[in-house]
Amino acid sequence: MNIKIILSVIALAALMVVGSMSVFTVAEYEQGIVVQFGDPKRVVTDPGLNFKLPWQDVIYYEKRVIQVDGEPEQVTASDQKRLVVDAFALYRITDPLKFKNSAITIDRFEGFMLRTLTGTLRQHIGRVPLVDVVSGEREALMSAIQESLVRETEQYGIAVTDVRIKRTDLPQENSQAIYRRMQTEREREASEIRAEGEEQSLRIRAEADRTRTVLLSEAKRDSEILRGEGDGEVVRIFAEAFGRDVDFFTFYRTMQAYREALNSTDTTLVLSPDGDFLRFLTSFEGLQASPRSDTSAE
Repeated sequence: MNIKIILSVIALAALMVVGSMSVFTVAEYEQGIVVQFGDPKRVVTDPGLNFKLPWQDVIYYEKRVIQVDGEPEQVTASDQKRLVVDAFALYRITDPLKFKNSAITIDRFEGFMLRTLTGTLRQHIGRVPLVDVVSGEREALMSAIQESLVRETEQYGIAVTDVRIKRTDLPQENSQAIYRRMQTEREREASEIRAEGEEQSLRIRAEADRTRTVLLSEAKRDSEILRGEGDGEVVRIFAEAFGRDVDFFTFYRTMQAYREALNSTDTTLVLSPDGDFLRFLTSFEGLQASPRSDTSAE
């Protein structure tokens, strides 16, 4: 009885092991190939539970889109301009059996894919000028690169869905040269602007000096005219006054001369008493002496 139980347990365990080895599951994002001793037997693309012989194996491949990222590569455009291009490609395994027979593994295929992507980029970018890589012509360039990549990889049972350039940069030495050229250009523009400013400043100053000179000349002319008119009016007034009372006018002018000549304390004048300049003073002294003589006579 114990032997039967033991044999039953062993048989059940063996059956469970064989059953587990005969069942496999394919996820929705996977596809598989059932192989027997390395020889493909069938392809399973529908997701769910599937059965196989215990001695058979299953190799799984992605159904989803796979991205291959390239390394930044320095390429030369047709105008001999160098640039650093960082690109990637998207592909999907459409025929897992062909993929297994040609590429064997995804890692091995991606190495080939990277080399093919780099060579295709160099080939197509070398045919166009730099401006087409960074301008609106870039879309047509990407389409041409994708078509070439499709032709190069179609024997692997895959479909290239897209090729894109993530980043396009100039080499470091080119960037420095462009920076220096831009700096020189900005300095030249700044010098031109300063020169134009200096020219405008000189022109404005010259115009201001000319206007100042004209204004000063006109003001001097007007002042001379006014001064001449004033002097003429003075002469006219003096002449009119002289004509009205000659004696008074003579006396007034003489008194002014006395004030100007005798007002200074550090000037010595030597004059003759009989001169015409002192005649009003001597007349005044004579008027002062007459009363004293009359008083003495009385």
